[in-house]
Amino acid sequence: MTEPCPTPLVTLAERLADASGPVIRQYFRTPVAVDDKADASPVTIADREAERTIRAIIEAERPDDGIYGEEFGTKNLDAEWVWVIDPIDGTKSFITGRPIFGTLIALLHRGRPVLGVIDQPIVRDRWLGVEGRPTLFNGQPAHVRACAGGLAAATLGTTSPDLFPGADQDAFRRVAEAAKVSVYGGDCYSYGLLAAGYYDLVVESGLKLYDFAALVPVVTGAGGLMTDWDGRPLDATSSGRVVAAGDARTHRETLAALAG
Repeated sequence: MTEPCPTPLVTLAERLADASGPVIRQYFRTPVAVDDKADASPVTIADREAERTIRAIIEAERPDDGIYGEEFGTKNLDAEWVWVIDPIDGTKSFITGRPIFGTLIALLHRGRPVLGVIDQPIVRDRWLGVEGRPTLFNGQPAHVRACAGGLAAATLGTTSPDLFPGADQDAFRRVAEAAKVSVYGGDCYSYGLLAAGYYDLVVESGLKLYDFAALVPVVTGAGGLMTDWDGRPLDATSSGRVVAAGDARTHRETLAALAG
C-alpha cells in the first residue's frame, strides 16, 4: 500500500510553486521568443526557467528523489519518490496572454500520484491535493458538484477537440454530443475548476505523465473520480487517455460513451 504523503513533502511542494510563480509572472504578456519543440509544441524561456527553479530546489533538498520534467528530462526514476513537473501546462495560453494555464507539480510514491499542485501564478489560484486529505482551493476545502442528470446534464471541458488522434476523436464526439455544454481551452485549469465545482467532466487523450499526475490527487481529494478511458486508476504506466468527473454516474456514462 502507498504510504501517506509526509507533511514535509507537502510543504516542499508548495514552496516549489511559490518559487516558480515569480519566474513565470515576469514573462507573462511580454514579447518572449517562442521556440518549437520536436513535437511542434511551443516552449519559452518562462517554461525553462520555471522548471530549472523547481529542479534546483528538489536537487538541493531531496537529492535522492527522482525527477520527471517536461523540459529537462528525467533522473533517478526508480526512486521511491519521484517529482513530476510541468512548469507551464498550457503554453499556448501563456503566449497568447490568457491566464488559464498552470504550473503542475506532482509527487509519485512507487509510481502512484499521491500529491498534486495546480498553481495559476497570474490570478494566483492554487489547488493542493494530497492522498488521504481533502483538496484545498486557495486554502479552503474544495468539492466537486453532483450532476443529477448525468452526462446529459454535464458541462464538459477539454483543451481542444482537435487534439484527439484517430478513433479517439470519434469517441470524444460521442461524449460531446451527449453532454449539455462543451467548453474548450484551459488545460490543467479545467481540472481545478472541476474540483471546485464549476465543471462536471473533463475528457482528454494523448496526455503525458507530467500533464496528468498532479491532477489525480486534486480531483479525487475533492470527491471526484479520475481514471483512464477503461476506468482504471492512473499511474506512471497509464496511456494518457483520461476522464475526470464530479460524480459516479457521469463518470460511468462517459466511459460507456467513449467505448461506443
